[in-house]
Amino acid sequence: MPCEAVLDAGGPLARAELARLQQEAREAGLWALPLPAELGGQGLPLADYAYLAEVEGASDHGPAALGSAPLLDVAMLGRHAGEAVRQRYLPRIVAGELRTSYAMTEPDVPGSDPVLTTTRAVPTADGGWTLQGRKWFVTGAGHADLVTVLARTEGAAPQRDGLSLLLVPASTPGFRVVRELPVLGTGGQWEIALDGVTVDGDHLVGPRGQGLAVAGERLVLGRLLRCLRWLGQARRAYDLMCDRARSRARSSGPLADRQLVQQLVFDSLLALRTTRPLVYEAVAGLAAGRDVRLEAGLAKVAAARMLQQVADAAIQVHGAAGLGPDTPLPALFRAGRAARLLDGPDELHIAAVARRVLRPRP
Repeated sequence: MPCEAVLDAGGPLARAELARLQQEAREAGLWALPLPAELGGQGLPLADYAYLAEVEGASDHGPAALGSAPLLDVAMLGRHAGEAVRQRYLPRIVAGELRTSYAMTEPDVPGSDPVLTTTRAVPTADGGWTLQGRKWFVTGAGHADLVTVLARTEGAAPQRDGLSLLLVPASTPGFRVVRELPVLGTGGQWEIALDGVTVDGDHLVGPRGQGLAVAGERLVLGRLLRCLRWLGQARRAYDLMCDRARSRARSSGPLADRQLVQQLVFDSLLALRTTRPLVYEAVAGLAAGRDVRLEAGLAKVAAARMLQQVADAAIQVHGAAGLGPDTPLPALFRAGRAARLLDGPDELHIAAVARRVLRPRP
C-alpha cells in the first residue's frame, strides 16, 4: 500500500518497485501461495487461500506483488493446455518471469455475449493457426508476454460451438498494442490488434471449438477471486471511514457523534457482513467441486454493489478530502463502479440467477 502511488504511475520506476516487492515476497515465504507446488508455488488450497486473497486484494497491486495474479491462467493452462505448452510456459509464469493476459471482449461486440465474437483463427498448412481481429479492455496486455485469445475457428455467430482459445506470445509478428484505455481516469486496460498473428497448433487451449466451456470454467473462479478482493477493498474503505469519523471534529463535536455519519457506518458494516457469507459460501462450493453458478452470481452482484456503496460512504465522510489524491478512496470508488460491469454486468447475473431459481421443478 505505501508503494501504490509509484505503482499506479507506471513506467520504469513502477516496474523496479514491483520487482523489489516481489523479491521481498519470495524472501518472506509469501510468493505464489495458491499456485501449484510442483511448479514453484506453495499449493495452498482455494478454501484456505480465500482468506489471504481478501487481504492481499485490498490493494490492486497485491496479487502481482505476491505472485498470485496468474492463478487463473495457471489453472486454465494446467488443465487444458498440451504437455509441451505446459512445460514451456508454466514454470516461468509461476516464477514471475512471464506475464499473462486474457483477451475476450471486442470493441463492437457485447462482452456479455461472446458467441458474437468476430476475431477469427484459420488453420495453416503446417497445422498452426492465423488470427485476425481486435480485442479491448484486456487487463495488463500492454506488458504481457502471453495472451490467451478467444477466436472463432469454425462456424458463424451465434453458434456456441466453434469458438476456441489460443495462447499467443506477444512477441509474435502481427501482435500489436493499439492503445491504453483509461477507466475513469486510471490505466491498466488495453486494446490490442491481431493482424495475421500465427501460432503453432499446440497453442490451442482445450478442445477445438469448445473455448466457451473452458472460458466458463475460468470465469467462475475469476468472479470469486474478484469478490474476495472487493471484500478486502471495501474493508479498507470502511476502516478509513471509521478513522475519519473518530478523528475529524467540527465546532459542534466529532463526526462520530453525528447520527447521519453513524448511519453511513452502520449501513456499510451491514453490507460487508451480509456479503461476506455469500462469497465464502460460493468459494466453499467451488472448492468442493460443486456447480456454484447460482452462488457465484449472487456473490458477484452483492460484492460489486457493496464495494461501490462502502467506498461512496467513505468518501462522503471524508468530504472533499475523499475526492483528492491523499487517500485511496477515489481508486476504491472506481473499482466499485467498474465491478458492476467486470466479468459480466449485474443485469446478466441477475437474469441468470433468476432463471435458475424459476426453472420448473422436476
